[in-house]
This record gives sequence, structure tokens and C-alpha cells, in this order.
Amino acid sequence: MTAYDPENIFAKILRGEIPSTRVYEDEDTLAFMDIMPRADGHLLVIPKTPCRNVLDATPEQLAAVMTTVQKLARAVMRAFDAEGVTIQQFNEAAGGQEVFHLHFHVLPRHEGVSLRPPGKMGDFDEIAKHAERIRAALA
Repeated sequence: MTAYDPENIFAKILRGEIPSTRVYEDEDTLAFMDIMPRADGHLLVIPKTPCRNVLDATPEQLAAVMTTVQKLARAVMRAFDAEGVTIQQFNEAAGGQEVFHLHFHVLPRHEGVSLRPPGKMGDFDEIAKHAERIRAALA
């Protein structure tokens, strides 16, 4: 398996070298808004410690991340009056992973509303407003 690259974009976000719209943070995890949202409220949850994906994550990293994923899934459902939530996670390039730092996508969903296509940059003002809604739902 390939070694963890400390220069990946999420490692840079963790170090504050690249800006992000942070929504939630604890000792072990960080949740921030996806800049290419496929749904309003689309966010990412990552561990603060290095691991490429579930294949090399420790049980402790997985437990911490999943606890935060659940907390944020509940928050996005409240914040967006969602009827469901999609949680996505990809492993290795052949599995669809593009950033090689463990991360989970959390997307609030509404019946009959399709996800937007991937790879389209979102409106940063709108993303900031969505982050505020999620923070309020966490309070």
C-alpha cells in the first residue's frame, strides 16, 4: 500500500495552509464544507491524524470519525429539513478515491431531488450560509 502523503489537500487544510469552511471540530476529527457540493449542506468529515482510507485506519480513527459522521448526519438533516442522508466513502483510486486522506461525505437528501454532478465549484457565499445552518443545528 502507498504511504500517506502529508502534502495532500486535507492535510494542508488541517494545518491551516488552505482555507476551509469549518463546521465542527473536536480533539480527533474535523468537519468542513465541500467546495464542490453535490447537495446543499454537503460536508466532509476527516480524522486529524494521518491515514489514507479505511484500509490503513486504526480502529480508534474509525470510531472517532464515525461518531462525528453520525453527529453531522443528524445536524444536516435538521438544518435542511432533509428526509434522508447519503454517506459516501471511497478507498484507493480504483474505488473512486481522489484525496488520499480518510474522509466521509455527508449529504442531506430530499425525496425526488437528485445529487448535482460532481466536480462543479460551489458558490462560496452559499456554502458559508449552509455552514451556519449546520452550526445552528449542532447547538
